[in-house]
Amino acid sequence: MRAMPHRWKPNVTVAALIERDGRFLLVEEETTDGLKLNNPAGHLDPGESPIQACAREVLEETAHDFEPTALIGVYLNRFTKTRTGDDLTYMRFAFAGTLGTHHDWRTLDTGIVRTLWLTADEIRACPERHRSPLLLRCLEDYLAGQRFPLTLVHTDISVTEPAAQ
Repeated sequence: MRAMPHRWKPNVTVAALIERDGRFLLVEEETTDGLKLNNPAGHLDPGESPIQACAREVLEETAHDFEPTALIGVYLNRFTKTRTGDDLTYMRFAFAGTLGTHHDWRTLDTGIVRTLWLTADEIRACPERHRSPLLLRCLEDYLAGQRFPLTLVHTDISVTEPAAQ
């Protein structure tokens, strides 16, 4: 019997672009390549929609409630990690939305050093600190006014409901 060939699958992630008074909420996080800046972002977990995942990631990484209101875009990006040489491909769903209550009693997710608010120019000025090129690409699309309705991201109930036994 022949072995099945390895099936390639991208890592599915979500990210939030959150603007207030001309500044964008970012996180500074520990990575294998040192401290990097990123949107509040993370992987899609089993049983959740991309919209739910985005709200969860913002809460975990910033201690703020977040309600996605628009899809900015879906991005496919491949890169090699500097230190490990790992070849990775990510499919990112980027959302704009409304920042809600801050829960100061919440501890930020493991690896998140701090949150910070930066202007678009401050973000553009430090690409070497970006966790991925998608940080700037999503920002530029957001600033260009790119928005799509959330109904574009359909999640079948079979994903969010427990499987029948």
